[in-house]
Amino acid sequence: MLIQIDFESDTPIYIQLKRQIIQGIALGELQPEESLPSVRQMAEDIGINLHTVNKAYNLLKADGFLTIDRRKGAIINSSALSLSENYKAELEEDLNYIIAEAYCRGLGKEEFLNLCSELYSKYIK
Repeated sequence: MLIQIDFESDTPIYIQLKRQIIQGIALGELQPEESLPSVRQMAEDIGINLHTVNKAYNLLKADGFLTIDRRKGAIINSSALSLSENYKAELEEDLNYIIAEAYCRGLGKEEFLNLCSELYSKYIK
């Protein structure tokens, strides 16, 4: 999996890294039990600070996507993630903002739903 960081983006680098790893898992590019590069190696590979990688890895661990072992490093979690009420509430909050902005910019409901459907279908296996 190739990580691409947009250094000009308003999105913090650690969030970009976290999102790309989650997308890699969803697309099957990263498999359960697969090891990610060490914090130091990942930072060197993509040219960012190792504390930034560490922050992304720790967020992924907190969300259940990674297991971190001192001997093995960061490993893609093999257990299925649960759909919690907390996650659904966060998702609703995020979607509410995204939909509001799309509406304000003139994106119609059908076009928005088609875009969502198109993007979601990338992850269906």
